[in-house]
Amino acid sequence: MQPEGATTRFGRWWFAGGEPRLSALDLALAAGFLALLLAGAWFAEAFFTERNVSNLMRQVVANGLISLGMLLVILTGGIDLSVGSVVALGGVLFAGITDQLGIGPAVVVAIAAGAAAGLVNGAIVARFKLQSFIVTLATMGIVRGVVYLYTEVPLSPSHSGFRDLGATLIGSVVPLSMIIMLGCYALVWFYLNRTPAGRATMAIGGNEETVRLAGVNVQRTVTVAYMLSGALSALSGAILVSRLGIAQPSLGIAYELDAIAACVIGGAALGGGAGSVGGTLFGVITLGVINNLLNLVGVKSFYQDIVKGTVIVVAVLLVATKREKK
Repeated sequence: MQPEGATTRFGRWWFAGGEPRLSALDLALAAGFLALLLAGAWFAEAFFTERNVSNLMRQVVANGLISLGMLLVILTGGIDLSVGSVVALGGVLFAGITDQLGIGPAVVVAIAAGAAAGLVNGAIVARFKLQSFIVTLATMGIVRGVVYLYTEVPLSPSHSGFRDLGATLIGSVVPLSMIIMLGCYALVWFYLNRTPAGRATMAIGGNEETVRLAGVNVQRTVTVAYMLSGALSALSGAILVSRLGIAQPSLGIAYELDAIAACVIGGAALGGGAGSVGGTLFGVITLGVINNLLNLVGVKSFYQDIVKGTVIVVAVLLVATKREKK
């Protein structure tokens, strides 16, 4: 029996009687995204230019990786507020040791540090049954403090390949970082849909006790979800500082909000048990297009926050309405 949430809300079809059909929410999301593209073409001449499309793809990578990790945690019924601090941790570590170790080893160290932070989160949440909101709120401050202990000043390595990870283009448009992000999405999709541990992750948020009675090690599964969230956030930080060319210890502040927003727009239920990789990717791209369009037309940052907040509320209401009808 397929757990609730194993089917997606967007990006894959709902199946009924063997025939594909789109729900009203799917149609509303598709229509909204199309409206965004039309608005971009109408209000900003540069929106569909090669340069802007490439820039848009670069911009969505950081939030795309964070949101992917956030999805794994949300599926278990939790939330990870520490992702922004872990982005900073991964970024400053990558920048701080690149000159000594080289690009590859530095990325591995950054990802390992992020996974370690996620391990702490997951172990505490799963072992002691504490609210993930409180635990990750605390570790958000702890990790940020560790980042400032490591460096209080911006770091800019002299390694010739430091910017390759975030700035390299494949062809003339597609960034290397986008390919890395899509590869991560493919791997997580496979994990969630083709492995017992991944299917258990999707089921835990729907009914943890049933999953436990089925013989699944819930504590281990939840811990792995937080570890993957930390690892993906740290990778995001490494790619982000590579794109920017500098690592600020203040990097990643409030990034968790955009990650949660992308998951919600993509149909994830904050209580767990529903969400998908395809839907999250759609949410990431939608949010990226909104930010990009607002920047192109010169909308001030506080107006952008109002728009994004409104989009999140509407998305939550649409998802809640659909769940009630089901």
